Amino acid sequence: MTTVRGAVLEGTRQVRVREVQLDGPGRDEVEVEVAAAGVCHSDLHVVTGEWEVATPTVLGHEGSGVVTAVGEGVTALEVGDHVVLSWVANCTRCRQCLAGRPVQCSTYAEIISPRGVLFDGTSRLGVDGETAYHYLGVSSFADRVVVPATGAIKVRKDAPLQDIALLGCGVATGVGAVRNTAQVTPGSTVAVISCGGVGLSCIQGARNAGAATIVAVDVVASKLDLARVLGATETVDTAGVADPGAALREVMPGGFDFVFDAIGRVSTTETAIAALALGGAAVIVGMPPTGSVARFDPLALAAADQRILGCNYGSIVPSRDIPDLVDGVMDGRIDLASMISARRPLSEAADALADLEGGGALRQLLIP
Repeated sequence: MTTVRGAVLEGTRQVRVREVQLDGPGRDEVEVEVAAAGVCHSDLHVVTGEWEVATPTVLGHEGSGVVTAVGEGVTALEVGDHVVLSWVANCTRCRQCLAGRPVQCSTYAEIISPRGVLFDGTSRLGVDGETAYHYLGVSSFADRVVVPATGAIKVRKDAPLQDIALLGCGVATGVGAVRNTAQVTPGSTVAVISCGGVGLSCIQGARNAGAATIVAVDVVASKLDLARVLGATETVDTAGVADPGAALREVMPGGFDFVFDAIGRVSTTETAIAALALGGAAVIVGMPPTGSVARFDPLALAAADQRILGCNYGSIVPSRDIPDLVDGVMDGRIDLASMISARRPLSEAADALADLEGGGALRQLLIP
């Protein structure tokens, strides 16, 4: 057992950086020294109480680092490997894993995600001698972590180790939503609602897919400016706009082939559906608070041959897609540097989450 620092959620809006006891890796697990952790809305949802987790929980689910120890049975990773942390580790044995859908791993969904433990049903974390819990099997807001080996994706060593932390969630989700979930084709018309880290990644994915029109929608002018840099062909500022759907229809009267809701509010989901063209698809990428219910006209949807697509983690295969995203960073297809709004010490975790809630921050990195 070693002692590390971690940003611990002790209760709603109660985040403190504390000493955390970390046990070594068990079978099929690895220990990783964290290089950087991204601050994401999925962390904020549990901090504000919109999603329930067991506490105390060490926060963080997006990160990168270097393998420092491997547990029994691990053959695909070794000490010194550079890895991106994937917040969906997969068991490799359930029906979904065997069908090639690892982000739908049923064992993960039954054990790691709801219970805050690893695959064997136990935690490697402790605070003041009591059990602490892993957030989504990662807990990257810490100096070191122990994760399932399938949640540590080996990547090339010449990539910027801190920056590629963003590939562990937001970028993989946004680019994957375009590439895997929606399968956007060249010449398509695309709208992206909300230009945070996920939305900007959707825009980059749409640009790389050859979309003809990419309309970025947000209430923050600076985010819209960045959206243009990253590939948006037009922008719609909906600050103070009573009907964002009408604003979108002014830009594309016939509707869009694809609309990505990258924030996951009821209002934005309903706007996404209402803005579709004939045969269009609304892709729900952002995760709403538990219990949210959106409304749409099913007759209109059926008559127009439209679709509503749920998107979890960009429908990616982490072992395939994350190394490819790293290659995209290195060959210039994906711009991470422009998306990073701040690099902050781990001690500022609570402040970083507050800034994210305020709406102005893009992707912040916590550096242990």
